[in-house]
Amino acid sequence: MNLADYDVLSFDCYGTLIDWETGMLAVLCAWAGESGLDVADEALLRAYGDHEAQVEADTPDALYSAVLAEAFRRTGDQLGAPVSEQWAQRLGDSVPDWPAFDDSPEALASLARDYKLIIASNVHREGFAGSNKRLGVSFDRIITAEDVGAYKPAPNHFEALFEAVRELGVPRERLLHVAQSLFHDHVPAKRHGLSSVWINRRSSRPGWGATPEPAGEYSYGLEFPDLISFAEVARAAKS
Repeated sequence: MNLADYDVLSFDCYGTLIDWETGMLAVLCAWAGESGLDVADEALLRAYGDHEAQVEADTPDALYSAVLAEAFRRTGDQLGAPVSEQWAQRLGDSVPDWPAFDDSPEALASLARDYKLIIASNVHREGFAGSNKRLGVSFDRIITAEDVGAYKPAPNHFEALFEAVRELGVPRERLLHVAQSLFHDHVPAKRHGLSSVWINRRSSRPGWGATPEPAGEYSYGLEFPDLISFAEVARAAKS
């Protein structure tokens, strides 16, 4: 893959640019401690992840804040510790508090010199507005689940993404998708014939964390352990 062949980069946000697992664990661990549960961080993420994906499939029109709250309730039921409405709301409202990965602002600023940047994320507009303050870059387009009425891996984001690229006057083949989640992003990217790069943020940890195991065929052109490594290669390709 030659990164000079692309002019637009589309990004997943949570897990790729924003450290959603650290953000969620701040709430999940506090709840588990109050509930008397002795559950390791990875086990909490694993229990939560499948519920979030199922809630997104069950209620594609729900705001992401409501998805978080319902997935938390289902996680509590699974673990035998009911989640109060206060705790559910706390997780639902927590998106703006989730930290950016340390390298995200610098990497995005570098990439913005050579590429148009688009967000294609499973989030609501208000939640992403809070996260965008941590990223420090102006995106050329922002596509949220609230905008398209569905959650990845459903096709809605990708259909909206191709339309956005058309509006920007860039050929579809010069779009590259950059994401961490194989389940949410690389499986549907392959299905849509979209080139992609894997930012493998969990490369030093086993398992899938809060992201379900991929449920279909996927592929990616390049793999990087972080965003700054990708940005350095992309910058060199455009030089």
